[in-house]
Amino acid sequence: MIQQRIWAMRLIRFAAIFGFLGVLIGSIMSGEMNYTLRPIHAHFVLVGWLSVFAWGIFYYSVPIRKLLYVKVQSILGMIGATGLCIGMWLHYLDPLNTNETLNMVFFIVGGSILLIAFFLFFIVTFFIEKKEN
Repeated sequence: MIQQRIWAMRLIRFAAIFGFLGVLIGSIMSGEMNYTLRPIHAHFVLVGWLSVFAWGIFYYSVPIRKLLYVKVQSILGMIGATGLCIGMWLHYLDPLNTNETLNMVFFIVGGSILLIAFFLFFIVTFFIEKKEN
């Protein structure tokens, strides 16, 4: 359970970074009255903050029988959230003037990894420890 809580705190800290970045993007948009970054802001907040935070709270409070599932799902979730959000940023803004195909690959691969992480989380929910009365 201690190792599981370590992973839970990693997810919560990761989510806090995304929460801060999402709020920062929202503040910049509001201050500039330019809402071009809306999709990026939404994904930073919904995927990076809320979803990852929910996983962290779940793992912090619910004992899971197979720690390996927690580790793999956490890693895939963090990679997927990062890839999707950075891929969106590259696709919509192209700040680095990179190849459009490369931007889309980043976007799609990040989203696909995130989809796998969500599916794995669904599977993990069936491997909870049963409480003995």
